[in-house]
Amino acid sequence: MPRTVFNEEHEAFRQMVRDFLAKEAVPHLQDWVEAKAVSRDFYRKLGELGLLGMEVPEEYGGGAQRGHHFGAVLAEEVARAGATIGTAMTHSNIILPYLLHFGTEEQKRRWVPGCVSGDLMLSIAMTEPGTGSDLAGIQTKAVLSEDGTHYVLNGAKTFITGGTQCDLVLVVCRTSPAPADNRRKGLSILVVDARSEGFAVGRSLDKIGLHASDTAELSFTDVQVPVENLLGEQDEGFFYLGRNLARERLVIAVQAAAAADAAVAFAKEYTQDREVFGKPVASFQNTKFALAECATEVEAARLMAYEALERDARGELSADYAAMAKLLCTETASRVIDKCLQLHGGYGYMLEYPIARLYADTRVMRIYGGTSEVMKTIIAKSIGL
Repeated sequence: MPRTVFNEEHEAFRQMVRDFLAKEAVPHLQDWVEAKAVSRDFYRKLGELGLLGMEVPEEYGGGAQRGHHFGAVLAEEVARAGATIGTAMTHSNIILPYLLHFGTEEQKRRWVPGCVSGDLMLSIAMTEPGTGSDLAGIQTKAVLSEDGTHYVLNGAKTFITGGTQCDLVLVVCRTSPAPADNRRKGLSILVVDARSEGFAVGRSLDKIGLHASDTAELSFTDVQVPVENLLGEQDEGFFYLGRNLARERLVIAVQAAAAADAAVAFAKEYTQDREVFGKPVASFQNTKFALAECATEVEAARLMAYEALERDARGELSADYAAMAKLLCTETASRVIDKCLQLHGGYGYMLEYPIARLYADTRVMRIYGGTSEVMKTIIAKSIGL
């Protein structure tokens, strides 16, 4: 179907990305899977092409693009190629905006150019062993020193994307006791240098999917963080997290729709080539009907993702619409990819086929960025329930 949200510049960018992935990503996929991370050199190559800072203002080395359209093209091409770019999209689309929106001018000049070039990779540490979606329950604490020059940070985080390779970690921590009437108050975001004494990377976690995207446990033991590394105002961190969640959910929705679209393409190609009882699998009515259903669901999901994309570019993306887009696109991707894997038969269960990797990789989309159940809660509130 035509993609009317994209113009000629986007399509030229699409071809450039397609060629780049074929040369620099696809041939290295298995090596990255075994290493549980893509190479740091690959992130620098992404930086050289401007793929890590497409929305960053020019004064910090970025492309100054408005909205997530180029990021959406990148997501679609990564899915189409059955490839990975590691934690790059999390780095640039989800974490980097915190620095741009809430950082001081000095902080932005200190950090953002390196983030755009790939020399500084970011992670954000929210989840704790005993605290998942309930961020107000965070136990990691930072105490301001008596002379007011630094915070002393203690605590532990888990499920941290990019944790083993990051240079800077945005740590969500408690800097003041929570008032009885507002558990969300008292959280702050500190930018921690991964070279800091007392900072440690624990286990690199084994996941069902996303095997080339590193995920780790982190710990902080009396880590001294300069007050100059406080992002925004002290005790206002929860507000900052909430403000960026709509964009995060848009990014996930776009990726999910792209994955579902790729699954249909993979299944179509496989069933046309594979013969059963002397005929292509695609010639059977069941195959035609299954792929027709999938294509229809994908089109509906993609239209909602694109509408969210347009609203975001206009500065009109609401929390409830972002939740709707994430819910629809991730649930659709789950159903569609499952059906497309079934059409591969036993080969669909083999990781050498991209459909198997899609099946494993997209399952987490219904969990991170807020679970489907959390999305339903947000939507229910928006309709007065």
